[in-house]
Amino acid sequence: MALSVKKVKTPADKNQFIRLPWKIYNNFPSWVPPLTSERKKFLNSEINPFLRESEVELFLVISDDKVPVGRIAFILNHAHNKIYSERTGFFGMFETINDRQVSDLLLNTTKIWCLKNKLNKLLGPVNLSTNHECGLLVDGFDTLPVIGIPYNPEYYVDFVESWGLNKVKDLVSLRLDLINIPEYLELGVTRLRKRNRFSIRPIRLKEFDKELGKIWEIYNSSWDSNWGFVPMSIEEFQYSANEMKSFIQPELCFIAEVQGKPVGFSIALPDINEVLKKMNGRLFPFGWARFLWNKSNIKLYRVVALGVKKQYRRLGIDAGLYYETYKTFLEKKIKWCDMSWMLEENKDILNPMERIGGTIYKRHRIYERNILS
Repeated sequence: MALSVKKVKTPADKNQFIRLPWKIYNNFPSWVPPLTSERKKFLNSEINPFLRESEVELFLVISDDKVPVGRIAFILNHAHNKIYSERTGFFGMFETINDRQVSDLLLNTTKIWCLKNKLNKLLGPVNLSTNHECGLLVDGFDTLPVIGIPYNPEYYVDFVESWGLNKVKDLVSLRLDLINIPEYLELGVTRLRKRNRFSIRPIRLKEFDKELGKIWEIYNSSWDSNWGFVPMSIEEFQYSANEMKSFIQPELCFIAEVQGKPVGFSIALPDINEVLKKMNGRLFPFGWARFLWNKSNIKLYRVVALGVKKQYRRLGIDAGLYYETYKTFLEKKIKWCDMSWMLEENKDILNPMERIGGTIYKRHRIYERNILS
């Protein structure tokens, strides 16, 4: 098969780029189609602030009959390279038919792109940064992905590893069966309440922008020592949060305060993938109505984030946030939840999650390759 590489330049090219997964995943029942309207906004530099802060180029591989058979994004994240004093290029949005020739051409093109930009290392996949979807699924293909967690065919693993990409980090997802709040957690929170060192409340949707500013400040402060973390600008954080606003449930999003000062937060989101799967990427003519009709019936949730500022981590705030989330799940009669993602070596968060009953059920991998070798 004769193949060629085409840079995405026109709206028609971008539409081909966005629609390619429908071809790749035609026979993969676990795949959840994204909303095409959301993908168009995500790849629009006038809407997505990340695209104004970084350099992103999109490429397609075209077959001899002029049909797209692969795609990839190249990302030059200036903030990452400045923080870590690196010359690293990223790749993401990687999709290919089951043909190693296509995969090799995509990845060889990334190498040329890295050399052209004087970059000495390639890292990925990230879509488009570690603050977005990231990692290649390497274990857990038998269960549906939850909102915000990528899915891919198993053959991708062989393709990227045979090209020379090597593991740098694994990101794990945990499943927690919600039966009863563990006794130790119940007793611990009872003691914490008597000490009255902090309070926990649901976020106030009527003050969404104000609440968002508080969470943004805690997020950047509490994650700054995590591997690969790059602080988000307030504009990028607002953009991401506004995409979730329509399905946020305030009773499952908490802010912890010490003497009225926000110092911690946790967010659990309904897994709208249950609804998106039925919509097949379309909001119209009936997609939006279907979304509104079905979202109240969602029975799976993802615990997306939990963060506490470093100087307040000995107060038991994390335990309080676990407790409030677990209690609300039980009140809603939720059977189990997903907790993701977490770095495989982050025992400070993994140990408490496993202690309350969480077990690893999915694993995504970040790869790297030294471009100069």
